[in-house]
Amino acid sequence: MKNNTAKRWVITLFRAAIGWHFLYEGMVKLWDKNWSAASYLANAAGPFAGFYHWMADSDFLMQIIDPLNIAALLLIGLALFLGVFVRAASVCGILLLALYYFAYPPFGISSLFQSGGSYYIVNPNFIESVALLLLFFMKEKGYGIYAFKEAFGRKKGREEPWVDNKEAILHTRREVLKNLATLPALGLIGWGALDNRKYGIDTLSGATIQIGASELKELKGELPRGKIGNHSISRLILGGNLIGGWAHSRDLIYVPSLFRAYNTEKKIFETLLLAEKAGINTINIGFPTIETMVKYRKATGSKMKVICQVHPDMEKKDYFVNINTAIDSGMDIIQIQGNWCDWLVRDNQLDVIEKMLEKIRSQGYVAGLAAHTVDSLIVCEAEGIIPDYYMKTMHHDRYWSAHPRENRVPFEVDGEVYLDHNKFHDNCFCPFPERTVEFVQQTDVPVMGFKVLAAGAIPPEDGFEWAFQNGADFICVGMFDFQIVNDVNIALEVLDKVKERKRKWHG
Repeated sequence: MKNNTAKRWVITLFRAAIGWHFLYEGMVKLWDKNWSAASYLANAAGPFAGFYHWMADSDFLMQIIDPLNIAALLLIGLALFLGVFVRAASVCGILLLALYYFAYPPFGISSLFQSGGSYYIVNPNFIESVALLLLFFMKEKGYGIYAFKEAFGRKKGREEPWVDNKEAILHTRREVLKNLATLPALGLIGWGALDNRKYGIDTLSGATIQIGASELKELKGELPRGKIGNHSISRLILGGNLIGGWAHSRDLIYVPSLFRAYNTEKKIFETLLLAEKAGINTINIGFPTIETMVKYRKATGSKMKVICQVHPDMEKKDYFVNINTAIDSGMDIIQIQGNWCDWLVRDNQLDVIEKMLEKIRSQGYVAGLAAHTVDSLIVCEAEGIIPDYYMKTMHHDRYWSAHPRENRVPFEVDGEVYLDHNKFHDNCFCPFPERTVEFVQQTDVPVMGFKVLAAGAIPPEDGFEWAFQNGADFICVGMFDFQIVNDVNIALEVLDKVKERKRKWHG
């Protein structure tokens, strides 16, 4: 008898725990007046994504789905917690969890966005479904209100199908209290959950996870594209520094680690997916980010074009090692990294730049050349070293942290940083904006402007317009996921405004 009682208490705890999970999920959504499953459905990425997207696109269906989802969670949770209609609640719970499971199944692209860890096939929804299946087939349901049907509603000679331990349910005060045990427990836990509301409820739990594309409805149009070689490129390109964890943060020493903490692999993939959905079809990455992009494209089937920055191994005099790796990794466009172009020109090693450009082209790839100091590009062009496109820092210096013009010198970017506020300290990336504009205006190859916001010192409305108005054919901008839709809209407005610029569009 003692073993049987212990067994029933364990089953009661097991059933009530599952019930509380459903019930709490329902309460969270009920308490949040702005909650909707629309974003969850709109971002579904499993094999049945079309079905979920169809539901999300219908305002009429969402007016039914949202309250139905909440009601189902509450009723299933109450039934399981209190022990009433346990079998019916188990079936309904399995069906509901199946809908959640196949919206973001732990395989394929959606496996990238599993919360709580990495899963394959088996995730919390799957495990909870198995637990409910076990409850459905078990004869013993633990203590609960259902037992009162046996105690007070049983007819003479009728076999009771609910439990296998009919002797345990008697008209005794002790047994009645046991079967009512979940009632005070529900009250106590429910009061605690209600009290916890003052600290804010996690409304992204359970079936509310999202990739972050809910703001896509706010897009004001489609990004125009241009050509670099035979590649069709969106005029706004995603920069790779924030994703790669590099931050030009002046004297704010915590910022790089903050960027890396925020941009986990999952967040990076979410950002890339959102960028693609917003019409940004190209990213410019640093060489160390190749592995991340390869994994992203393999996992998602993404067609996002990747411009990869490369540099020579001067110690081994191997100028092509990174070029070969970029090609083997399936990168689309290859570009000599800006700081290396500056250093090679500064050190009078133009032959290295020339050989690298020739190597890239010989493999059938578009070859780009980047620089921070415009002198680098001026010297290269004077020597007949002309790439398929230039990538040049392009921003004005009308912002607070820019050091005085008279103190700026060529090749200082990526050089020594000074404690003197009047000298370079990771704060100015286009030291000579007028000379840059003059060079860009006269060149006959496409120009991609980067650092157009001076690493966050210039508002995008201002920085985008300055770069496009002064000749940039494309701009490369580092963006967090929550900035993408807004930046695309700003780019659309600016591009519409600068149609009549002095330099014709190249590409």
